[in-house]
Amino acid sequence: MRQKIWKLLGDAVRGKAFDLTAISIPKAIVLLAVPMMLEMAMESIFALVDTFFVGQIGTEALTTVGLTEVMMTLVYSVAIGLSTAPMAMVARFIGEKNPQAAGKAAGQAIIMGIFVSLLIALPGMLYAEKLLALMGASETVIAEGVGYTRIMFATNVVIMLLFVINGIFRGAGEAARAMRVLWIANGINIVLDPIFIFGIGPLPGFGVEGAAIATSIGRGVGVAYQLYLLFSDRSVIKLGARAWIIDWAMQQRIGRIASTGAFQYLIASASWVFLMRIVASFGDAAVAGYTVAIRLIIFTLLPAWGLANAAATFVGQNLGAKQPERAAQGVWTTLKVTSIYLTVLSVGYYVFAGTLVQSFAQEEAVISYGITALRVFAIGYVFFGVGMIPIQAFNGAGDTRTPTLVNFICFWLLEIPLGYYFGVSLGYAVEGVVWAVVVAEVILGVLAIYLFWRGSWKNAVV
Repeated sequence: MRQKIWKLLGDAVRGKAFDLTAISIPKAIVLLAVPMMLEMAMESIFALVDTFFVGQIGTEALTTVGLTEVMMTLVYSVAIGLSTAPMAMVARFIGEKNPQAAGKAAGQAIIMGIFVSLLIALPGMLYAEKLLALMGASETVIAEGVGYTRIMFATNVVIMLLFVINGIFRGAGEAARAMRVLWIANGINIVLDPIFIFGIGPLPGFGVEGAAIATSIGRGVGVAYQLYLLFSDRSVIKLGARAWIIDWAMQQRIGRIASTGAFQYLIASASWVFLMRIVASFGDAAVAGYTVAIRLIIFTLLPAWGLANAAATFVGQNLGAKQPERAAQGVWTTLKVTSIYLTVLSVGYYVFAGTLVQSFAQEEAVISYGITALRVFAIGYVFFGVGMIPIQAFNGAGDTRTPTLVNFICFWLLEIPLGYYFGVSLGYAVEGVVWAVVVAEVILGVLAIYLFWRGSWKNAVV
């Protein structure tokens, strides 16, 4: 039995090909989830390492990264939304045993990703200073961090393509390839972070700007590796010459899913922008402490996101194979595993909040805010995953409208007003804002599970 388990894990990491519409459901989920969880684990390690090194510079630098990251979540949201379309379409075409159509969808999605990134880069670079001010940054923070913000916006194309192409790999069931891409990208970034931040030998340190330089180089190498895999016939996805000729019909199909997918994530990330703006009104220490807590939460939430992506791919391929009940069963299995995982972590975060936060901050005020935020997050942490799994399952089916509606209700109609009411009106500051997040996530989880149980997603058309 033990040998079979180790063999299965080895197959998952190596990316051995299996028909996900025919093998046992637990085996299919493991083959998809293990590399996706490892992929997201590396992404979360990068976030923590980045926070650690930037934290050595000072509170202003950490605040800059926190405020910029919140703005960049809008870019990430567009990227994730765009990646939803090729993931769902490629998964459906692979399930239908139509790799030619899958390749065409992949090529058209990459073209769209490049175009959208160019639309984001220019205004982000030109108005970086004003954007930081709009987020509530002090003059000191703006003076020290505007270069970081400009670099991140200018190089957003590597973020866009990293998400879009990895979405293609996931839809094809090649989760191990997506995993290796992020390992390479974030591994390079982790090595370069201290070099560009603090300098080494004749190379001067660039301070907080160095973190942006290291990140962009690492992700750029990751994108180069993705393109190598696609053009070297190492993937089931074949990008022939026709894949690069703009197909307006295919662009419309991708745009229909991607637009609601992007809006879905924009709704969620915009709520974080508003919440961070509220937190910024409590001072730089509040932003820094809140940023540390968020990074710690994301550290262990991203592997759960890997499980959610596994469920999405499983749903897409099995719907393509005309097996909707099998698709549903896979989602319920993934949901159980995720709930157990996050329940254990929530206990650890609550008990060890002080030790964890003190590893990333030196100032007492920052530590105090961080501990409070982390403990409140821990109370409702399991619901982050409870909502995430069915939401991604909808996306995998190509039904991006249902998650968009759920996000709008829970984040804009509940989370933002509650954040202001608890944090400002009642005077609970950062603690009140975090409680608003927890309440919204609980309601989102319950609503998402109910809608998934109803089953209308089984009839989604891509």
